[in-house]
Amino acid sequence: MPDTGGELAARLRAAVGPAAPGRADDPAGPSIVDVSPRRRAEYSSDASNYRVVPQAVVFPRSLDDVLATASVCRELATPLTVRGGGTSIAGNSVGPGVVLDLSRHLNQVTGIDPDARTAAVQPGVILDQLQRAAKPHGLRFGPDPSTHSRCTIGGMIGNNSCGAHAMAYGTTAANVVALDAVDGTGRRLRIEPGRPAAVPGLDAFVAERVVPIGPEFGRFRRQVSGYSLEHLLEPGGGNLARALVGTEGTCCIVLGATVALVPAPAATALCVLGYPDMPAAADDAPALTGPGLLALEGIDARLVDVVRAHRANAAVPRLPAGSAWLFAEVGGASPAEALVEARALVAAAAAVDSLVVPAGPEAATLWRIREDGAGLGSRTASGAPAWPGWEDAAVPPERLGPYLREFTALLASHRLDGLLYGHFGDGCVHVRIDLPLADHPDKLRPFLTDAAQLVAGYGGSLSGEHGDGRARGELLPIMYSPAAIEAFGAFKGLFDPDGLLNPGIIVDARPVDADLRLPAAGPLRAPGGFALSADGGDLSNAAHRCVGMGKCRADNGPAGGFMCPSYLATRDEKDSTRGRARVLQELANGSLVSGWRSPEVHEALDLCLSCKACSRDCPVAVDMATYKSEVLHQAYRGRLRPRSHYALGWLPRWTRLAAFAPGPAAAVLRAGPVAGIARRLAGIDPRRPLPALAPRPVTPGRLRRQVAAAAARTGAGPGAVKVTGRPAGRAVLWADTFTRAFSPQVADSAAAVLAEAGFEVIVPERSLCCGLTWISTGQLGGARARLRATVAGLAGYAEQGMTIVGLEPSCTAVLRGDLTDLLEGDARARAVAAATRTLAETLLGPGPGAGPGGAGPGAGPGAGPGGDGPARDLSWLGGRLAGRRIIAQPHCHQHAVMGYHADLAVLRAAGAQTEALAGCCGLAGNFGMERGHYEVSAAVAEQALLPALRAAPDGTLLLADGFSCRTQAAQLAGWPALHLAELLDPRRPPAGRADER
Repeated sequence: MPDTGGELAARLRAAVGPAAPGRADDPAGPSIVDVSPRRRAEYSSDASNYRVVPQAVVFPRSLDDVLATASVCRELATPLTVRGGGTSIAGNSVGPGVVLDLSRHLNQVTGIDPDARTAAVQPGVILDQLQRAAKPHGLRFGPDPSTHSRCTIGGMIGNNSCGAHAMAYGTTAANVVALDAVDGTGRRLRIEPGRPAAVPGLDAFVAERVVPIGPEFGRFRRQVSGYSLEHLLEPGGGNLARALVGTEGTCCIVLGATVALVPAPAATALCVLGYPDMPAAADDAPALTGPGLLALEGIDARLVDVVRAHRANAAVPRLPAGSAWLFAEVGGASPAEALVEARALVAAAAAVDSLVVPAGPEAATLWRIREDGAGLGSRTASGAPAWPGWEDAAVPPERLGPYLREFTALLASHRLDGLLYGHFGDGCVHVRIDLPLADHPDKLRPFLTDAAQLVAGYGGSLSGEHGDGRARGELLPIMYSPAAIEAFGAFKGLFDPDGLLNPGIIVDARPVDADLRLPAAGPLRAPGGFALSADGGDLSNAAHRCVGMGKCRADNGPAGGFMCPSYLATRDEKDSTRGRARVLQELANGSLVSGWRSPEVHEALDLCLSCKACSRDCPVAVDMATYKSEVLHQAYRGRLRPRSHYALGWLPRWTRLAAFAPGPAAAVLRAGPVAGIARRLAGIDPRRPLPALAPRPVTPGRLRRQVAAAAARTGAGPGAVKVTGRPAGRAVLWADTFTRAFSPQVADSAAAVLAEAGFEVIVPERSLCCGLTWISTGQLGGARARLRATVAGLAGYAEQGMTIVGLEPSCTAVLRGDLTDLLEGDARARAVAAATRTLAETLLGPGPGAGPGGAGPGAGPGAGPGGDGPARDLSWLGGRLAGRRIIAQPHCHQHAVMGYHADLAVLRAAGAQTEALAGCCGLAGNFGMERGHYEVSAAVAEQALLPALRAAPDGTLLLADGFSCRTQAAQLAGWPALHLAELLDPRRPPAGRADER
């Protein structure tokens, strides 16, 4: 690793690195001390608009490591910034010296005391982790920011975080019992109830500085800006622990904390109230009170429209009439009591319409819209990028309605727009604004100044839960008196007299328009790649979709998400979608990372599985698979490529050659010495068996004979009708490369199922390839050539209104997604994309021509069939899978592009008991086959697939439409898997589906 940190790096390594006594770097993880350009790029931004490149990043494994790092920084007068999940929105967790990441190792809940209702935690504990530990005791931590799945308790303490339930349980400060910390002088502070910390000068500071201006602080719950000095005036000598909460790492480093827990409600219900607009909803919020009210959130209809555009109508349940809504959660001793409380709230509201939803999947889906608001709001209703900066201002709740009216007018006067949402019960408003930071950063300061003056005029706070950071620190004099500003400086001086802890924040704040990331980023445009039309054809714009919310660092499986398998396997920021985006953003900047072939870029992208899950699960639709393909295309254009690009990227070529003599070819590749040589030459991991070629691959002629046989059995053909009396239509059965070469039985079964469903099945004149393997290896010229040939072979059918049925999910996803990006402006390509369906979508209907809301690409990622046309009758399935337990492994590309709703509907109609896994299988096409990826591939399989198979009872069937998924299950678990077509094949009677392991 290049030592770009000089003496600092040497001193840090001597103190906490492998050279330190008893310490060694973890071979499975990052170095304790990392000064590489790539690592510094990953930590140059948080979830804000700011970019500050650190000199070094340190991953302490113990409190001694934290203390040693702080000591080195004091000795060398180097700034020190502490970081947890890196989700700070105001630039609170970036700094120019050392960034100390406490989330990787110092992340344990060290004790739960159910009698005292407290928990002892290390600072890197994720909030959801604490909630899981407290849940068996009927307890929870009260505050819960929308980033609860990845934010740390230490970060919440730093920013005095709140979340939706703060109105019931209070801010983080109200829930901190004790702190263990070290300040900027190296002094250890153990602050416990009844045991005040000995801080020289603190008593005099309180008497002389705080008492005279006490009324300026703590005026309402969401007054988070500045330091919360009101806690020093609490009865009994003040509460220093609470006063240090919200100091944003500028006074001390939190080493541990004891936090209060509250009883979790026995039952909840969600009340959704509709209003004409957001100010009207805000006007009504103060009147909605009651002992059972736990949260009261405001949502703008335009934010819901963004959800619909990004995730299709399936992601948005029915909402009451209105253009704005209040989501009110109420609790009760039982579900019935919670519903009574919800109906009482409806009666008290001045809403135009309402809906009461009991706790369950629908309520969870509605809450997810709110939780993803910060990311979804990063695009305005018009699709323009929107940014934080004025993210979480708050006013007393009774003044929120008038404030919103003036704030909306203020946005218009600056010719800006943003999507509003927030904690209306507490008067806190979130908004991402389409500030022209890239081209006109000079417009930021005037707007922020006017906005600060507006909120101060309403007696509000510049920040209501995220802290001031770089975004608002300079504006504090608009909100506070000169005496209060001086008091902030004096308070910090008691703990950090040299100003080394997170400098430029709150005290001696950096200018709000300094250190902005976007103005320093150049374009990343190059010929021959993806059109990236949604981002102006610029990879820099695409990479800057990532605003750093860090959802890719969470386990999204419980909510049905697949992102980000590589991060879950390594727990390294490098392997998160956000970390990769940061490196690409630095590529656009050019000062730290330079050139398409830079090692930093390729290190960051190496373990990306190209699963495309981020394009669906990331709230701002970052598509790292596409970005990786684009980088590989530009880096190797006209140059020699890695061997695996030729061996695996050209796989359709090799299978076509093998088809001339499939038997001998398969026998040769099965031979041990030959297979070993082939793997070595191809860059394939030696632990990976080569997939077996089918002895009789699919050809168009053979498939037509199978189709004819199926039609003869079922009577399907021109003019055939289903039991419903409606024509089933014509379906073009497209056998992709993987189906043709490795799984020909899938095409045979699909022909039989489609014929039984009443379709006239048509086979294209020649074999067609989507170019997937060329895309995944960044050979976009080759991919484009194959796609043109495929469009030429399929467009005629699409233009006649026929459904094109894809069997391999990754290939189907290419036609539904990548096709129109690689052949931009090609009307015939658009026709093919709109006509392409999975087998399940085809069976369920309504098929092409259903109109808006159908299953085509225009319906958005995850869209299934539906919309204007009626779903087809599936009674012909006759419960053929009744009583069968099925584990379904959806392909990542299907999850990202088409969704799995139709498959589940078909399985239900067939009577199956299905457990659909959420997570990647880990093979991911060429990724898991390549040398150097085996360990991560296997670790990803352990996230969902392998544990589910180990726990499955005898007789369970594994359903996996993806060839990669079937291969991974067979190679790592010895489980054969079936395609949906095989499960539904009428020639496979239920009696034949015994335990197939």
